[in-house]
Amino acid sequence: MTGSTLADLTTLRLGGPIAEPLRLRDPGHWPELVRTVHHRGERRPLVLGHGSNVVAADAGHAGTVAALDTRGITAEEQDDGTVLATVQAGHPLADLTAWAAAERLAGIECLAGVPGTVGAAPVQNTGAYGQQLSDVLDHLTAWDWDTGLLRTLPARACRLRHRHSRFKDDPGRWTVLTVTVRLTRGPAAPVAHRPLAEELGARPGDRPPVAEVTRAVLADRRRRGLLLDPHGHDARQVGSVFLNPPVTAVAAARWSAAGCPVHPDGDGRLRASAGWLLELVGCRPGHRIADGIRCSPHRALTLTAHDGATASGFTRVLAALAARVEAAIGVVLHPEPVAVGGASPDGSPRPGAARRAH
Repeated sequence: MTGSTLADLTTLRLGGPIAEPLRLRDPGHWPELVRTVHHRGERRPLVLGHGSNVVAADAGHAGTVAALDTRGITAEEQDDGTVLATVQAGHPLADLTAWAAAERLAGIECLAGVPGTVGAAPVQNTGAYGQQLSDVLDHLTAWDWDTGLLRTLPARACRLRHRHSRFKDDPGRWTVLTVTVRLTRGPAAPVAHRPLAEELGARPGDRPPVAEVTRAVLADRRRRGLLLDPHGHDARQVGSVFLNPPVTAVAAARWSAAGCPVHPDGDGRLRASAGWLLELVGCRPGHRIADGIRCSPHRALTLTAHDGATASGFTRVLAALAARVEAAIGVVLHPEPVAVGGASPDGSPRPGAARRAH
């Protein structure tokens, strides 16, 4: 089969040509994939899950691309009443949260509807509505391409913080293969996000049933255009394109008074709404930004790709929007999606590229 592209493996559907990717569906075939990469004289492949948080190079990728599609959940009841769920890296995160809701297991209900794979979640410490993976991560297994060893890393060794981890600090070195989370049977974790509490008709700190919180999260994400419909008009997206910027307590009070939503992140830092700041400088929902690139009709913080879009154009738009915000109000916005592809044939990453993406 010929004609494969990075666009085939990413939700933006951007990205140039690649050789036929190595697809991993059976976890037991991982050693064979490693041998294939080394036989080709490469240090490591470009590894993708669902490609829902990446901007793939128009030039494609000269080295091997591995697509992880391993699936499965193994649950073990613990003596303390918790449940350890070990999940294959290619398992969709949305499917894991649906399973947890059906099993009345709390801890990840606010991640319902987040696109991507479970294996990508620890890379950027996936979070939403005041909850993040670091709240429940027990340990994970990952292949270390530098040493050629399978490692088991406890949660603390992953150095998870707001949308960051050791895996982002050392791009390309690790491929996450399984993730084990510790969930609790019973009501949901205390609701920390005020808008979600309002959606539920509850108060912050309340603990509704897990399934009820899951439904509320999905309803809110649907209204904001954040549930990826592969056949929808705005399917070609990566969700939020900028991280909410950290602000001081003084600045938070000032922005809150101006109407900007400000929330604490999982690390306790206050963060202002990047979407609100974009709208402040004239970037509106449904607004055409450049050829083939628009704001979602639901929110300014989601950019959607259409006919004529390119990865380089998308990247230029992100830089231009960040510059506009910084020039107008002095706040620096950092892109959330990562750049992939364009590496040399020996598999060494190009500057700024990340190698494990969801």
